Amino acid sequence: MTYNLSSEIELSSSRPAASRSSSSTTPTILSYVKDLPNLCSLAGLACTVLAVYFSILGVFHAAMIGLIWAVAFDWADGLVARRIKGRTGNDRAFGGQLDVLIDIVSYGVAPAILLLSYGNYGLGYLVVAFIMLAASAMRLSFFSTYGLSDGTSYTGLALDNNSIAIVFIFLFEGVIGESLFSIVLFTSCLGLAALNVCQLKTPKLSGNPINVYILAGYTLCMTGIYGTKLF
Repeated sequence: MTYNLSSEIELSSSRPAASRSSSSTTPTILSYVKDLPNLCSLAGLACTVLAVYFSILGVFHAAMIGLIWAVAFDWADGLVARRIKGRTGNDRAFGGQLDVLIDIVSYGVAPAILLLSYGNYGLGYLVVAFIMLAASAMRLSFFSTYGLSDGTSYTGLALDNNSIAIVFIFLFEGVIGESLFSIVLFTSCLGLAALNVCQLKTPKLSGNPINVYILAGYTLCMTGIYGTKLF
């Protein structure tokens, strides 16, 4: 076997050029911020951060506004994405990954912190908070692996329903006593976690534009109700 030094030098010198060529065609991370659906997703994340912030402070009415607006932006990004022409496969893949990562924060971390804060960080509430997070992670992992059942339905209750339900349940916080409502919230969060990982088939509500408009009305209504409670 003859060793050709000149060929080896030529091959090694060509590798950096090929690498540079490949990297020059790869978009930057921040270039995806210009994609409108991703902006909607990030706006939803900002609302989630506010919900977490106000939950820690104990300003739960403001936290409710953040929770429901996070859902509204989450649903909006899918509607916007379907109406934008010319999005590439990479655009859709990046948006899908971003959406899943934000979902675990919006529908897992935020409700868990809300529950912990309302329960004064009691041990029992810590256990349920972990169950909620574990159920959220399992639910999203299952969806990422298997997708929709028959292309139309989710397996298990979709996580966005958690926030929609909690925002509604919290309307009763001022109606019944705080100790009783703590039990209601505790039980409701545990029940939602169970529904997230059960084999129940549920429709994809966000896929229907009519449902998006209904959610928009619900969001504005809840914002008005909880907004008045802040003053």
